[in-house]
Amino acid sequence: MKKLLLFLLLAYQSTLLSQTILASYPLDLKRYDQNNYILNVEDKATNDVFVFATNTQNLTILRYNSALFLKDEFTLSRANLEKRSIIGYSFSPDGNPTLYWASEDSSDIWVIKYYLETKTYKILKFQYPSSTEYIVAKFQSNNLFYLLSKDVSRHTLTAYVFKNGIVEERIFDFSGFTFQNKKTQPLSFSQIIRENPIIKIDPDDYTPLDKASKKSKIYIENNHFILTFDHNPKETQLFDLNLENQDVIEKKIKQSETKTARKISNSFYYEKKLYQINANEDELLLDIRNYDSDELIKSIRITKEDTIRFKTSPLFVQQGGERQPRTLKNTKRFLQHLSSLEIGLSVYENGTNTSMTLGGTPRVGGAYYTVMNDTFTWDYLPVVNDETVFFETALDEKSEFIGKDPAPMALDNLYYYLNTNKKVILENVLKFNDYYILGYYDTGSKQYTMRKFTDGFPDDQMQNPIIDKATFSKPFSFEKP
Repeated sequence: MKKLLLFLLLAYQSTLLSQTILASYPLDLKRYDQNNYILNVEDKATNDVFVFATNTQNLTILRYNSALFLKDEFTLSRANLEKRSIIGYSFSPDGNPTLYWASEDSSDIWVIKYYLETKTYKILKFQYPSSTEYIVAKFQSNNLFYLLSKDVSRHTLTAYVFKNGIVEERIFDFSGFTFQNKKTQPLSFSQIIRENPIIKIDPDDYTPLDKASKKSKIYIENNHFILTFDHNPKETQLFDLNLENQDVIEKKIKQSETKTARKISNSFYYEKKLYQINANEDELLLDIRNYDSDELIKSIRITKEDTIRFKTSPLFVQQGGERQPRTLKNTKRFLQHLSSLEIGLSVYENGTNTSMTLGGTPRVGGAYYTVMNDTFTWDYLPVVNDETVFFETALDEKSEFIGKDPAPMALDNLYYYLNTNKKVILENVLKFNDYYILGYYDTGSKQYTMRKFTDGFPDDQMQNPIIDKATFSKPFSFEKP
């Protein structure tokens, strides 16, 4: 009887954490290979939700209204698209989607608009003006698709803005600016971009620590790009790129000094504030500054002998092959691990609070572009240290630490669900209204499912089954085109 009761309690908790199934659609992917891809996105103008699902043979497009009822479906052959993959999407004023299909080397792009009412499509082709350009970033904002490219022979960035069947070009010139590496040695703009690829940060999404720890980031804000570089540990170098007039304005914000010279540093830009972190084996510093005025809003210094009292989670360490993190016993051990990693912090709005994750990720490893004699190739570096260390904290609207563990975010509940459900694949996350939608393919039922997750404790539940954050704190990355 006790075993049966335990099973019922566990099933009850699992049901609560699963929260609401919004929609499901039968989808047979036939086989699992690199051509399987699913993406759910929102048309910001109509609040319709779209699902794009591909396999080796077909593309299926589903359109749901804002109440998540299926409005349209369109399945068509992937003939002539076998060696192409989706790198982005946009929406036209008529509510129909456009997908951007790139060749294997991304040298050319097919721009295909799909008309769901008539079940037809129209193909346009985009070719780079220069054969020596390569993509450094790609992203969506306000129903538009952006490609950011770099010419190997020029110190410029070119932004291609795709909207309603046309492409606008914006060129930003960096030849008049100077750059430094971590040893404060001079670097060219081309070296900066080549050695540290630009990562797009979306303020509406939680940014995993593996992305937040990168040294080159780009944010989009009111028809401006904010580009941040943290290659020089003494300062954050920022550039405001105006998409209307192509002006480039530089700004430098110094990092606080550690007592010993060697340090690692990084930053995160969020809602007109720059969050800066730097550390070594002896101390950790966190500064919050007003981006416009440079005013120092908050400054925290923690030594290896101190207890980090403002954290809302344990100090975690996680090896690459481990599913769940382990805890470190004190600040000294945390800083010892952190000092050999790429440091970073991620900032995210959680209702009335601002949540932060601070820590470090593996320093080198994986694939990266090299450009030699106008030829683009992939190189690989071994991982020197495959562990991640981190902890979490939160601030109120006055930038004061709340000093207690907040109620779980929707993403906490969502990650817990992913960690405990083995039949979920091809998952991606969409922030919609005041909640999150987890879209995924269920290998058991062979259905595409959208599931709702909200902030706070599940309804009617006195105890939170995910209160031990080690069960969900693995830093997931959801790759979007």
